[in-house]
Amino acid sequence: MKPQSKRLLSLDALRGFDMLFIMGFSELVMKVCALFQGGEQWWISRTMKHVAWDGIAHHDTIFPLFLFIAGVSFPFSYAKQLSSGMSSRSIYLKIFKRMLILIGLGIIYNGFFKFDFANLRVASVLGRIGLAWGFAAILYINFKPMTRAIIAGVTLIGYWLLICYVPAPDVPGADPLTMQGNLIGYVDRLLMPGRLIYDGGRFDPEGLLSTIPAIVSAMLGMFTGEFIRVPDEKISGSKKSLYMAGATAAMLCLGLLWSLVFPINKMLWSSSFVLVVGAYSLGMFALFYYIIDVKGWQKWTLFFRVIGMNSITIYMAQKIFSFSSVNRFFFSGIVSHVPEAWGEVVYAAGFVAICWLFLYFLYKKNTFLKI
Repeated sequence: MKPQSKRLLSLDALRGFDMLFIMGFSELVMKVCALFQGGEQWWISRTMKHVAWDGIAHHDTIFPLFLFIAGVSFPFSYAKQLSSGMSSRSIYLKIFKRMLILIGLGIIYNGFFKFDFANLRVASVLGRIGLAWGFAAILYINFKPMTRAIIAGVTLIGYWLLICYVPAPDVPGADPLTMQGNLIGYVDRLLMPGRLIYDGGRFDPEGLLSTIPAIVSAMLGMFTGEFIRVPDEKISGSKKSLYMAGATAAMLCLGLLWSLVFPINKMLWSSSFVLVVGAYSLGMFALFYYIIDVKGWQKWTLFFRVIGMNSITIYMAQKIFSFSSVNRFFFSGIVSHVPEAWGEVVYAAGFVAICWLFLYFLYKKNTFLKI
């Protein structure tokens, strides 16, 4: 077994694997499937898009996996901050600063600089990451693992009871588990500034109330990071991977059982969703950790690490810069000489390639956006 490097390479690689789908790989998969008759309806093509409401597809795992990974990182960064002599006040300020920056970047991503504030969406993916990670970090600092586990369990149970049995007061008689009748939308209609994006401006999947169970998603990552930090002399890397696989199976079973009464639903961030995608996240991390950090098979990870070490960069850059224009500049000639369906594949592959080369340039220049 090779000694574990100071940086958890599996975490960078898994983050890159996750962001690859946001970076255009999902579109590429769908375009390749479309080359074949009926390919648009193949399972692998359908799972590259979000489900409409209840249920889960691979595309629904991307966001919570990223939040889980952010959670895994925190025990390492917190220990580093303590060892460097940072005061509690400085650590808290750093947490709140990161929360505010992510919320701000999310608002910028949603179109702040259009200055159309009446239609500006305030809720965002980055905002939820900032809030959920930040509150989970505060809990990590202040409570022992068992207390945090109880907090996580009570949070998921309380959220289940609240959402399932308290419908939106402004939609009399509505099913509380529908987009129209759920309490989450009602709270956002009362308190959330800006525009809500679904159901005619009445619901947002990254709203206030549904951020509460997302805190547990980040906490699951922090439990994992805390476990990984246990010295290998006490628990070997192989045993850690095995224990994580066992926890994956247990969470998956519990989540699937819970889904019988509280459906798996990303937009509601239901308690069953937290457990099922938590199981997926932990299982993927266990696999990457075992292959990369335990067995030491690391050379193949460069492709993913290039993405994972600048994940926020590519998320924001795709919104700000026209990678599609660059893509057309380089590949329109090829596309003009192939059948239309193949042209779509070329464009999709070219987009991924251009984004990756952009990140590789930053990687070679040792330039990373750190928040």
